[in-house]
Amino acid sequence: MTFSYNKLATEVYDIDKPVGHSFGDVEYYLARLNSCTGPVLEPAVGSGRILIPLLEAGHTVDGIDNSEEMLSSCRKRCTERGLNPNLYQGNMQNIKLEKKYEAIIIPAGSFLLIEKKEDAYAALDNFHSHLQDGGRIIIDTFLQPDLDTGRISTKSWTTPEGDLITMESKLVEVDYIKQYSVSYLKYEKWHKGELVQTELQRFPLNWYGLEEFKLMLERTGFSDITVSADYTYGLPPSNPRQTFTFEGRKV
Repeated sequence: MTFSYNKLATEVYDIDKPVGHSFGDVEYYLARLNSCTGPVLEPAVGSGRILIPLLEAGHTVDGIDNSEEMLSSCRKRCTERGLNPNLYQGNMQNIKLEKKYEAIIIPAGSFLLIEKKEDAYAALDNFHSHLQDGGRIIIDTFLQPDLDTGRISTKSWTTPEGDLITMESKLVEVDYIKQYSVSYLKYEKWHKGELVQTELQRFPLNWYGLEEFKLMLERTGFSDITVSADYTYGLPPSNPRQTFTFEGRKV
C-alpha cells in the first residue's frame, strides 16, 4: 500500500480532473494572482490542472509534487501545449529551492494531505522562507462534517482506450480529537472483463478549525490574513461544507 499517487491513481486523476477543470478555484486563483508579476510556486501541483491555466495566462509558475507519476503526467500535458515549467519532486515540508516567490498557492485542500501536524507546521515555515518579502500565501482547506467509519463508496471511469478503472474507497479511521481521517483506496483496471492491474493507496486527511489555521499562519509569520468561502473573496464562512481559502502576506 502506498501513500503517493501512483500509476492508476494518476490515470484516474487525469480522466476525472483534466487541465482547467474547475471547482471555482481556477477562476479564483487567476483573479487573485492577476496583479502578480513575479514567480509563483504551486506545491502539490499534481498533473497541472491549475498550473497550466496560470502558465497560459502569462504567469511564471513552478510546481512541486511527491509523486513522480503525477509530475510525469504534468510534464506531458505541458509539453503538448508548448510549456516548460520547472517541476520538482519533493515534500512540502522539506524541499529547498533557490528561488524566492511572489506567491505560493495550494488549491483543492492538498495541504490537508500532510499527515503529521508537526510536518504541517514545517511546511508553513518552508513556504514562508521561500516567499519574497511581502509575498502571499493562498491555501484552500475544508472540514469533514459527515464521517462514518466503515463507509464504502465506489466510482468508475472509462479510459480513452476503452478500459474500465474502478475505485473503492473505505473510511477506516476517524479521530475527532486529533482531527484526521484515513481511507483506503483500491484501484482496479479491467481490460475486456479481465483484471489487469490493482493498486492500493492509503489516503489520510487532516482538518483544521478556522481560528486554528489562522493562528498557525500568524505563528509562522504571516499577517493580513483573510478567510474566504467557496471561492468568493471576502465572503465570510458560514457553513461547514464550504471550501475555505486562507490568504496571508509575509511580513
